[in-house]
Amino acid sequence: MRDAINHIVFGWYPYLCLTVFLLGSLLRFDREQYTWKTGSSQLLRRRQLMWGSNLFHVGILVIFFGHLVGLLTPIWVFDAIGIGHGFKQLMAIWVGGIAGIFCLIGIALLTHRRLFDVRIRATSSFGDIAILLILFAQLLLGLATIPVSMGHLDGHEMVKFMNWAQGILLLRSDVWMLVADAHPIFKAHLVLGMTIFLVFPFTRLVHVWSAPIWYLGRRGYQVVRSSGRPVAGPTSHRKIQAAE
Repeated sequence: MRDAINHIVFGWYPYLCLTVFLLGSLLRFDREQYTWKTGSSQLLRRRQLMWGSNLFHVGILVIFFGHLVGLLTPIWVFDAIGIGHGFKQLMAIWVGGIAGIFCLIGIALLTHRRLFDVRIRATSSFGDIAILLILFAQLLLGLATIPVSMGHLDGHEMVKFMNWAQGILLLRSDVWMLVADAHPIFKAHLVLGMTIFLVFPFTRLVHVWSAPIWYLGRRGYQVVRSSGRPVAGPTSHRKIQAAE
């Protein structure tokens, strides 16, 4: 039973999440561009938003690219340039830990603002609040892996996750075995991380796909709310002028 669960969660579930992530994002961009936005509430509590957003985005970018490079770069590349597994493990702990703290402070400010400001909460959807809480939980899990990683400074534990991530992309059917005996905190971090990819197309996170050229040229308009009264945003004015 334990092997069956590991096989489903770490062998099949990643493909479900990636499929929904890619196809869901494509379908939403193609069919629901009116909802392709961040849902900004920047007119309210601007200073808290500025600090929270900046800290969160700086931290999350470092974490994202750190995971991307750390997990998907072939091991032979690190060996070729002389970066040992132990050094890579320490770098991940320190850089990831500092970025994680930045990100955690930022998302704590954003979550407090979203939940405890009556006006902001009134205009927030279930998805707005849910994705903040999911990201908050994922950051806490990520930081909780640091003490466990300190007990594996040789870096071999990290190599398991590198081989697992690369094996998923290479369609290896036995890849789940690589993480079957991993520490539960790592497994929880992996599962919640995959779940974020699963819910991604249904949340405001889709805006990260928007390069400026696509964002400015999208069909539709953006509504900015001030004192409860909807006001057409700049994109709408450009569309009206173009129509005239």
